[in-house]
Amino acid sequence: MNGVGMSRSQLVAEHLPLLRRYARALTGSQASGDAYVAAMLEAMLGDPAVLDESHGPRAGLFRLFTQIWNSVSVNDDSEVTTLPMPPERRLSNITPLPRQAFLLLSLEGFSEEEVAFILSTDVAETRRLADAAGREMAAEIATDVLIIEDETFIAMDLESLVKNLGHNVVGVARTHADAVALAKNRRPGLILADIQLADGSSGLDAVNELLRTFEVPVVFITAYPERFLTGERPEPAFLISKPFQPAMVSAVASQALFFQRNSRNRTPKAPAA
Repeated sequence: MNGVGMSRSQLVAEHLPLLRRYARALTGSQASGDAYVAAMLEAMLGDPAVLDESHGPRAGLFRLFTQIWNSVSVNDDSEVTTLPMPPERRLSNITPLPRQAFLLLSLEGFSEEEVAFILSTDVAETRRLADAAGREMAAEIATDVLIIEDETFIAMDLESLVKNLGHNVVGVARTHADAVALAKNRRPGLILADIQLADGSSGLDAVNELLRTFEVPVVFITAYPERFLTGERPEPAFLISKPFQPAMVSAVASQALFFQRNSRNRTPKAPAA
């Protein structure tokens, strides 16, 4: 492989984990997010010139991903595509562009200029889109939140942030056992979970145990996100890096609740007896 090829491969490898994070947050699932990333990589292999690096390689990759994502109609199941249409893209009330702008700004930390480039718009429209997403998220129904976090100050920050977003904290668990006990007494509507707990137990294991008994959206928080963004095994759909910004937690928690709410709306109700 020539030097240019090696450079491009290294570029993709460097930014791929966080692109996977964004794709999963945008689609609501690991499988769908990773499928769109794979489609983007196939497009790059077919024509390396499709990657526009005028605003930097990372922004270029996110721009190409966005072009792949937005090329699939949200509501048109008849569209022929090499990529299977995930249920998340068939939601009649999804607002993709505002949430894309909000996630790119809040989760991925791009500047307004970079987001405008990624979304093929301008800065004024980027601001309008992000404001629209903020209003939509603020209108979401508050829920009960379980925090699984063993570091006291981080747990306090999360608790304060969650309350400021209008949610109710049902408890803070510092171990696997605490989390299971709290969730059994007060079934939460959202879980924010650290992955590695101080006593050696796993927030991931605790969540998996809870998910066997009831359905709840989960946002994982970790200092090592790249370990859970490989696509090589079942991994979290919603992932936040430590240290985190309040806007990052707000964006991802709202996105998790958004998909949970619409999933329930899609579930047919049983006919009356």
